[in-house]
Amino acid sequence: MTLAPSRAIRRQRHDVHDRPFIVIWEVTRACQLACLHCRADAITRRNPGELTLAEGKALLDGIASFPAPHPLVVLTGGDPFERPDLEDLVRHGTGLGLSMALSPSVTPNLTVDRLAGLREAGAKAISLSLDGARAATHDAFRGFEGTYAATRVAAQRVKDAGFRLQVNSTVTRSTVEELPALLRDVIELGGQLWSVFFLVPTGRGQQLETLTADEIEDVLHWLADVARFMAIKTTEAPHFRRVVLQREVAAAAGEDPSAGRGELHRRLTELTAEALRGVPVRERPARPPIDVNSGRGFMFVDHKGKVYPSGFLPHVAGDVRVTPVTEIYREAPVMRALRAPDGFGGRCGTCEFREVCGGSRSRAYAVNGDPLAEDPGCAYVPAGDAVATPARD
Repeated sequence: MTLAPSRAIRRQRHDVHDRPFIVIWEVTRACQLACLHCRADAITRRNPGELTLAEGKALLDGIASFPAPHPLVVLTGGDPFERPDLEDLVRHGTGLGLSMALSPSVTPNLTVDRLAGLREAGAKAISLSLDGARAATHDAFRGFEGTYAATRVAAQRVKDAGFRLQVNSTVTRSTVEELPALLRDVIELGGQLWSVFFLVPTGRGQQLETLTADEIEDVLHWLADVARFMAIKTTEAPHFRRVVLQREVAAAAGEDPSAGRGELHRRLTELTAEALRGVPVRERPARPPIDVNSGRGFMFVDHKGKVYPSGFLPHVAGDVRVTPVTEIYREAPVMRALRAPDGFGGRCGTCEFREVCGGSRSRAYAVNGDPLAEDPGCAYVPAGDAVATPARD
């Protein structure tokens, strides 16, 4: 089904079969932290099998060979600051016309001098993680006492160095009620984008408790409520776009967009009023979410050059040491399948929002062992589906 054009979401302006909107490159898996939810199960030392500086530059050359406007590139880890040649990689990517961003861990590596060097090399944005609004919560998540306080200091350093600041927060059953206070923290820290990650049970994240589909729905509606205070994006919850579209229709009909939501939504709304009391906030039009999904506008390259549709979807699409990155994105069978939502299983394959949502392919794989299966984290029943159809074999 083709939905009517809407300003509530942003469509990719290029052919998603031809190039990605964003490429995440895990430049190293080394990290000094031990985060409970780590996708990568990071290690303390760099792996000798990592892409070398020369191989990394060749990868960036390949990314820059996608048609303009080129994909955004985020260098992540582990902790990318563990690589002493990080500035060289950023400078090379910038020279190719790529927009370079960084996602470091908050460790002693994140110094004022290092930030200045990376800014001079051309990096434009940095994302920092804040997973709890209390030191006890965030420090437990990160595995080291003092990380919460250090993150607040790091955020100021990032802003002072001239970077755009994004804050990443992972939602679990134990942290969900801290989201309103986290919203306050992101506003106070001067974050320009809040990226809310919905836990996928992979890597160390298998130890944590995820939300139910109905609870995720409540959180997505709450995020839509507070998007007037802060630009928000979701990771592994593409049904945020479906929620935004449904709310647009409800509002146009003079209805309450949040009508019928559950107890968690009510509780988050109540906590938001408390958290933002006395906080100077500027209301703004909500930033429309963009229709990017695993393998459809998105690609992940690990530290050894293996390519995946997403960092949370451990299904290898290719190896940049063997095949050009452009060919992997365009031709790998798993990538092509992920760009054909009519072939998805269960509700995701029949949903009228499948072209702008498509469900979390990573969660489908983690729970069902099939990246094309129905997303168990979505509560929506498509129009005309009295009962959910069986997941794809």
